[in-house]
Amino acid sequence: MEVEGKVISGTRQGSYFMSLDLYQEEFLNKLGFKPFPGTLNIEISVDDAESILDISDKMGIIKGKGNFGDVKFLPAQLNGKIRGAILFPLKTHHSDEILEFVSDENLRKTLHLKDGDGTTLQID
Repeated sequence: MEVEGKVISGTRQGSYFMSLDLYQEEFLNKLGFKPFPGTLNIEISVDDAESILDISDKMGIIKGKGNFGDVKFLPAQLNGKIRGAILFPLKTHHSDEILEFVSDENLRKTLHLKDGDGTTLQID
C-alpha cells in the first residue's frame, strides 16, 4: 500500500516517548533499530486513514509498562529511502489522519523536510 501525505508539526511528545529505554529496546527487538528520539508527523487523507485502519490486524504491538501505553506499528518506507515504522499509540491526541513515522534517523534533517512538504509512505 502506498500513502501520500504532507509533513506537519507535532506536539513534541514523540521525542520524549521515543527516548525512553522501554520503547528503544522494544523497537530494537521488533524492528531492528533504535528510534531517533522523535517522530515525523504526516497528515494523510480520510480515505487513506480508513484503508490503514482496515489492515489493523496486520499491525505489530509494543507493550507499554506502567503509565506508558501500548503502541501498534506497521513497518514502512518513507519517500522510497528510509526504512522505519508508522506508529499508532493507543493513547494519543492525534486524529486518524495524522500518522507518526519513526526511524533511526532525524528525518527532517536527513531529508531536509519542512512543514508542508509532500511525502510518500510504502507500507509493507
